Amino acid sequence: MTENPASIVDNEALTVRRTIHIAAPIEKVWSAVTEPEHISRWFGSTVLDGSGPGARGTMTFEGYGAIPILVEDVEAPQRVSYRWGEVESSTVFTFTLAPMGDGTQLTVVETGFERAKDPAAELADHATGWVSELDKLVALLETSAVGATGSGA
Repeated sequence: MTENPASIVDNEALTVRRTIHIAAPIEKVWSAVTEPEHISRWFGSTVLDGSGPGARGTMTFEGYGAIPILVEDVEAPQRVSYRWGEVESSTVFTFTLAPMGDGTQLTVVETGFERAKDPAAELADHATGWVSELDKLVALLETSAVGATGSGA
């Protein structure tokens, strides 16, 4: 499995960023970050009421329950943004994909922590979370047959 650097927290901008390399084609990575059945295999159990901007649904995590999610923006197959959480404390995470050598470079940037009750704690928690979740994505894509079957979100 490809080794990747940890997340970077920017306390001034109140963002979390992580850039990783995945030894898989961009179409396969795109499917894994936009199609609910694939997202559910590495992230939270995901249900969306459609695809594209404005699609709503939930991501369910053990110990956290169902979290509202909204597809904010899509530019296939380069970028997709999701808003998650309750409106008053929601954050937005954006996946940006680019072909890179023998695979895909994926960058996630999460913003909106200024609405958190404790921004520093939330930033630290989400930085750790993105390491865990994206490492699961790398393992899934580099060892299994996630297809590139749909158009995604």
